[in-house]
Amino acid sequence: MHRSHHEKSKSFFEWNDLFAVLFAATSLYLMYIDQDNLGYRFFVGLGITLYGLIYFVIHDWFVHRRFKTFKSNNAYLQAVRKAHKIHHKNRGKEKGKAFGLLFVRKAVLKS
Repeated sequence: MHRSHHEKSKSFFEWNDLFAVLFAATSLYLMYIDQDNLGYRFFVGLGITLYGLIYFVIHDWFVHRRFKTFKSNNAYLQAVRKAHKIHHKNRGKEKGKAFGLLFVRKAVLKS
């Protein structure tokens, strides 16, 4: 599914977007079954939800500009965007570089 994210898409949605649906369903289920206890399942579901929100805003909205409304000249956010472009430079797994969603190596920040 993730491979679709590295290929040109003819539509707004990619197979990769199915991850969001699967994780949203999982987090909602965990929060629902533990809503009376507020135990660890609830907080795991809440954590998945928060990560999904951050992923959507930073990755889909800002980095890939699926919506053209979020722009910033902030040096950190520009480094996140640049690191992700480096990630997409090579389409194969073997030569691709992995970066975290929010953590950028100092070398990327300086260049």
